[in-house]
Order: sequence, then structure tokens, then C-alpha cells
Amino acid sequence: MSRAYAGPAAPGREKERPARGRLGLWSERSFRRLWLGETTSGLGTAVGHVSLSLVAVVTLHASPLMMGVLTAAAWTPWLLIGLPAGAWVDRWPRRRTMLVCDLALLVLFGSVPVAAWLGVLTLAQVVLVALLSGAAKVFFSTAYTALLPALVADDDMLEANAKLHGAESAADVAGPGVAGLVTQAFGAVTGVFLDAATYLVSALCLGGIDVRENPPEPSQRRALRREIAEGVRFVARDPYLRTLAGFGALANLALNGIQAVQTVFLVRDVGLQPGAVGTVFAVVSVGGLAGAALAGRVARWFGTARGLLLCMLVVAPFIFLLPFAGRQLPLMVSALAWGVAVCGVVAGNVIVAGFYQTYCPSHLLGRVRASASTVNYGAIPVGALLGGWLGGAVGSRPTIWIMSGVLLCAALVLLASPLRTLRNLPRMS
Repeated sequence: MSRAYAGPAAPGREKERPARGRLGLWSERSFRRLWLGETTSGLGTAVGHVSLSLVAVVTLHASPLMMGVLTAAAWTPWLLIGLPAGAWVDRWPRRRTMLVCDLALLVLFGSVPVAAWLGVLTLAQVVLVALLSGAAKVFFSTAYTALLPALVADDDMLEANAKLHGAESAADVAGPGVAGLVTQAFGAVTGVFLDAATYLVSALCLGGIDVRENPPEPSQRRALRREIAEGVRFVARDPYLRTLAGFGALANLALNGIQAVQTVFLVRDVGLQPGAVGTVFAVVSVGGLAGAALAGRVARWFGTARGLLLCMLVVAPFIFLLPFAGRQLPLMVSALAWGVAVCGVVAGNVIVAGFYQTYCPSHLLGRVRASASTVNYGAIPVGALLGGWLGGAVGSRPTIWIMSGVLLCAALVLLASPLRTLRNLPRMS
């Protein structure tokens, strides 16, 4: 099934698939540079995420509610500026937007270890850094999604997303372990410093990418409000995009409700030391690596629509074994089940990312992606605050039970949608 769109030709869609050998996309210089930059910053983000949480919990003695506030701060910008960011990204050169964001993130995360070494670090600063860095990542993420179709042919989109998500998952495997070891040896703030340094590497790699972009001339631009409304209407009227936005909102609410209490759960309920917390996160992240590696095969064997349903209805519910950790089940068994759930989530993300990039016209992609992301990422601060509040009210373990149930409800949204009748997700024609 395909969808035809009226309007101007989408720039970048004319890109033909070049002949390649066994290396596939690795043979393309610009893609290699994009992959290297995002893998490096992804490793830093994985280290920095765990390190920042440990700074808050171990160094600054944050409560579960404050951990929820910290997570919410990083994602609230999607609610505040997500929609205009999509319109701006469609107006600006996307590579340059990503470069500016990388440099802003370098400064923001670099301020945390500097303040800690000077003895003036506070929770307020950590939350402010999370908020401002979240704003930078709104622009970076939207531009990144919209840039990829200009580098990669449509037929290679699944391979490209699998390689990029695979690298991200590999970074997630190594990052938590590195964060735990660095925290044990040098303190959590050193991990945040490593995160800051990786954004410089990402900026250098982006600077070497050769891509042709054709942002609209100022005379071709319309009022910002009209451009935003065009992207919102496109998502609201399309049954597939509308379904995926709602599904993403529920899934992100659940996953970030769990994330808000997971460090507290492992440290205070299960009784782990920081190094062991990093090891558990690394084991779980292996599931993400497997999900990225398997996404292409799942899509080929079952079809992209059925593969997405399989990932979310069969694999993701393994998250229900996590609350048994340290009681009815050994920690490692629960961690492996957690990893299986992450495998399903990441494989589903790869499939969905490729769908957006081959289904939406390029000249609207920033606005469409930002409109959908405002819905599903906007649920993240809600989930984080709800998870933090529940963690303080009923405890971390019951909170994980509740949020696991919400994740299952998100999967049922897909089952009740038009996707259940398809083998493959549609593509633009």
C-alpha cells in the first residue's frame, strides 16, 4: 500500500542507490562520518546519562521525586518548542543546525564537572543543564532525522537506521559499564566530563560531511504558524502517523516512568554499588544492540507492520520480570528479561524510523517528525514526574509494575489500529 502526495517534489528523494559491494553503506564517506560522530556522542551520552543520575543520587542525595524532575527537565522542551523547532529545521541547513547544537551541548555538560571541581555544584544547576541540553537536542534530533534521507537512498533507509541504532545500542552497552567504573575510580562528575568531550568529536565529524541541502529561500517561506499547522495537520489526518504518535506517547510515558526510578531501585531496593549498577545497565543494553541487529531480519521475515507488532506485543512484555529482581528472581535473570524487552523496543524503533523517512515528503519531514515527536516525547516528562511521584508514594518496585502495565497498553494501541491488517508499512510513491 502506498500514498501519493500533492505538492512540490521532495528534495533529496531523487537520490539514487549507488552500486556497492559487501560493505554496503560503509562505502559511503559521508555516512561513515555521520555514523562515527553519532556513535562517539552516543557513547558519551550513555556514560553521561548514568553519571548524571549517579551525581544526583550519590553526590547530591536526590529523592525519587527529584530524579523524576531531572528526567522531566530533559524532555520538557519538546512540549515548549517542539512544534516551532520542526518548522525552523525545515527552513535552516540541517547539518549546520546539528553543528551548533553539538557545540552548545559541549558547553552545557562541561559546566557540570567544572562546578563540581569548584565545589559549587547544586541540584538546581544539574536540572538547568538537563533543561537547556534538552532544548538543544530537540533541534539536533529533528535535524538529524530530516538530514538522513539527503544522505541515503530510500531503499537503504532500513540498513542506515539499523547501523545507526546498532551503534547507539553498542554505545549503551559500553557506556553504563564505563560510567560505573569511572564513578568508582574518579567520581561521577568525570563521566559527565567525558560526555561533554564527545560532542566535540561529533561536531568535527559533522563538519566533514558532504551533503546537498536546499532550504527554502526567504521569499518562499510562509508565516511560521501556517508552516507548523501544516505539519500538525499532516500527522493528525494520517491514520498511520496518528497511531504511531499515540503509541509512542504511551510507550514513552511507561519507559520513562521506569527510568525515573530505575537507579533508585537498583541502589536502594536491590542494594547495588555504582559499579554494579553500570554493569546491569550494560547487560540490559545488549538487548538494544540485538534489537538493532535483528530489525532488518524481522522486517524481511514478517514484514515491517507485522514485525512492529511482534516486537511490541511479544518481546516488550518481558519487562514484567524486572520488578521480581532481588526477590522472586535473581537479579541477572531479571536483567536479561529487561534486555529482551529493550531488544523489542529498539527493533521497533528502527522499523518506525525508516517508515517516517520513506513515507513523509522531505520538504515536510522536519515538521512532521517534530509534530509526532512533540506528542510522544512530550509524554516523557509526564512519565518521569509520574514515576518519580509514584516512587516516593508507593516505592520503586510497585512503580515499575504499574509502568510495565502502561507499556503493554501502548502495544494494544497498535493492535487496535489499521496496522494490524498490513504486512508492510506503506511508503510514499
